[in-house]
Amino acid sequence: MEISTLQKIRYNYYAKLPDEISGNVSGISIKLGEPTEALADRAELKEIFKLTYGKPIAGFTAGKNETSGQQFNVGVILSGGQAPGGHNVIAGIFDGLKKGNSESRLFGFSGGPSGLIEGKYTEITAQIINRYRNTGGFDIIGSGRTKIETPEQFNAALETVKKLNLDAVVVIGGDDSNTNAALLAEYFLERGVKTQVIGCPKTIDGDLKNEFIEASFGFDTAVKTYSELIGNIMRDANSAKKYWHFIKLMGRTASHITLEAALQTHPNVCFISEEIAGHGTSLGELVNTICDSVCKRAANGENFGVVLVPEGLVEFVPEMKALIAEINDIVARDSAGFEAHTPEKKRAHIIKELTPAAREAFDSLPDDIAGQLLNERDPHGNVQVSLIETEKLLANMTKKRLAALKKEGVYKGKFAPLTHFFGYEGRAAAPSNFDADYCYSLGFTAFLLIASGLTGYLSSVRNLCKGAGDWIAGGIPLTMMMNLERRHGSSKPVIKKALVDLKGKPFKTFAAARAQWAEKTCFVYPGAIQYFGPSEVCDTCTITLRLEHEAVKPVS
Repeated sequence: MEISTLQKIRYNYYAKLPDEISGNVSGISIKLGEPTEALADRAELKEIFKLTYGKPIAGFTAGKNETSGQQFNVGVILSGGQAPGGHNVIAGIFDGLKKGNSESRLFGFSGGPSGLIEGKYTEITAQIINRYRNTGGFDIIGSGRTKIETPEQFNAALETVKKLNLDAVVVIGGDDSNTNAALLAEYFLERGVKTQVIGCPKTIDGDLKNEFIEASFGFDTAVKTYSELIGNIMRDANSAKKYWHFIKLMGRTASHITLEAALQTHPNVCFISEEIAGHGTSLGELVNTICDSVCKRAANGENFGVVLVPEGLVEFVPEMKALIAEINDIVARDSAGFEAHTPEKKRAHIIKELTPAAREAFDSLPDDIAGQLLNERDPHGNVQVSLIETEKLLANMTKKRLAALKKEGVYKGKFAPLTHFFGYEGRAAAPSNFDADYCYSLGFTAFLLIASGLTGYLSSVRNLCKGAGDWIAGGIPLTMMMNLERRHGSSKPVIKKALVDLKGKPFKTFAAARAQWAEKTCFVYPGAIQYFGPSEVCDTCTITLRLEHEAVKPVS
């Protein structure tokens, strides 16, 4: 296989571990804290997780570990969308296993959770893992979005772990995937099976976080990749002096990516979905915000700018949220029949069923955007928000509004919009040094949790604003992060997503600067991710993480 010169060099990058777990694994002992509680719905969750609820937070200390040298058979699953650094998580698990006992074996399940259900796997050897160290993507074994939900699926997973005589399964995924991991851990214990289940926090969206999980892996690399692209566009705009760029960024539920990209690049306009929802801001008000910036900058002779838009924004605008909910309900009544209609018949059917307020919102949309609301639904029966071109919607509405302002004599500039969506560009990027180290540490920590006999835990590495040697490794009970949510008409245990905290220091820092950014050209050009050079260039964490650490002292 032909590889780039950079990839050859990155193979030789030695990912760092926290000092406390970098020695001989036989000298690393587990230490357990007090019992924990779930975020909410504690009585109900205690009933669902009878055997795993309330486990203590785990940490490590110097001491004899008699089990770390045992031979272990471990399975690993990559679940959900890609995130930079996943290969290093697997490398950390592999190296931990081999460091403990060279006879230990690691099996990678192909294509996500379905590989566990169907018994499809590959044994990961040194020859295989060495081709993937410090590389992006999930192509070592592939990923998938299958959920283990039905009794048949749980039983099939049980048969697979018995067949392979697995001591543990590590699930590398986001909130839904790790909720699945918690249910799997409970299921195995109920049936007296030895197989432990450990999770690792993955999602570029950054919404799997709390005081003990300071960041989900991949977020650092993805946002730095997007910020490089945004910075390049800003430099081009500032050179050409004639385009307004509307850039949509990944993040359906939470706007962490957009906020961090704004802090890194200083766009003229940036919307945070959580703020829009909190204030009940209408689509027209969003357009007015953009127009205000366009007009002020035009008065300064600057007919160019950059607008950042989170992927899920459209679901947070009140009239659009209500419209989408109505459409979802209408489609759900006969989803198969609806999907069989032509686009024209779909539109006619929806218009006939909408309430007057929703109909007004629907009619206000450009035809192409309205059509996107009627596209094929996601597995939950909802609109696929990532396919709605919110950036084009805002660009078109802004252009229309500016034309009206020009007739009124309020606006005298020139407006030429261009639109972009940055998503897949960041999901499989080669990991930054931060993510390479963080992911390797998460994987190695997962092995130590397994060697300590724990199940139903999420691998945790904290104190991330310090150098890797000062990081703190441990494990967090998965049930500790849960609440109940209504899904498909019933209450389901779910790891709660972390939204942008509007009272937090990252958002407040952004909010304090945006008025100046709206009028002046304050662009910052982060440049490409660097792997070699000064530590402050190569190894730094995100601005969001630094600001959060300044505001709140990390938990010891």
